[in-house]
Amino acid sequence: MTSRRSFLKTTAMLSAGLLAAPHLFAYDKKYIGLQLYTVRDHMAADPAATLAKVAQIGFTSVEGATYTGDEKFYGMNPKAFAALLKQNGLIMPSSHYRLGEEQTNGADTKGTLLHDWDKAVDDAAEAGVKYMVCAYLSLPERGNLDHYKKIAETFNKAGERCKKNGIQLTYHNHDFEFIQENGKYPYEILLNNTDKNLVKMEMDLYWVTKAGQDPIKLINEHPGRFPLWHVKDMDRTPERMFTEVGNGTIDFKKIFTNADKAGLKYFFVEQDKCPGDPYDSISQSIAYIKKNLV
Repeated sequence: MTSRRSFLKTTAMLSAGLLAAPHLFAYDKKYIGLQLYTVRDHMAADPAATLAKVAQIGFTSVEGATYTGDEKFYGMNPKAFAALLKQNGLIMPSSHYRLGEEQTNGADTKGTLLHDWDKAVDDAAEAGVKYMVCAYLSLPERGNLDHYKKIAETFNKAGERCKKNGIQLTYHNHDFEFIQENGKYPYEILLNNTDKNLVKMEMDLYWVTKAGQDPIKLINEHPGRFPLWHVKDMDRTPERMFTEVGNGTIDFKKIFTNADKAGLKYFFVEQDKCPGDPYDSISQSIAYIKKNLV
């Protein structure tokens, strides 16, 4: 009876802890990710050395920024790239892709949602990718709200194909999705016209904030839709440019308390432009994250 009482007491305490701070259990804190676009020049010059350095700095996961559509992740086939990641103690749960609507012919469209997507999904699965992210819509691809509805249809179809390989399709925002047309945001159109199980969102905290939006409000309005985040800070200059995490104005501590409601699974540091060597910037960012967020 004593053992049973002890078990019930422990269970009750754990349950109380979950209720008090559920965000602590929303994602695996051993994975601190880096979007490889941050070190794109280094990756272009020497992927192996770059991944080794990223791991040495302390990152345990990465998000891909380059897939060429001919089985190549940074010049390597999926198996070879996955082996290189494993060699460095890294995983790549997520990778970026393009819509492919802007151009209608040529190799530039391969491996996009609209061109040779089946092969892209198969290659992603072989590389160990769990989330395929539509990274960006070029200016010609955006159009009006009706066009965003067509893009939402494309996302649903692409997401259905991903699902067959156990992969989740997601969409990564910038700030242009929050320019209103007839009182509506394109981002609303994408959220409301896609199947919430087939299409989720990678919330870029910098771009959402720069667009004058509240990340927490979006999370509250669409719980569970944001399994991926870009953790990217905004400096204190009038231009509100990129800076190292913890060096700017975004309240990451407050946002991270909503990780469970967002459905967060992985987050990635990204800094589009660095004042010097990006290795110095990401070292500063991960130091802040380890001390304050995980």
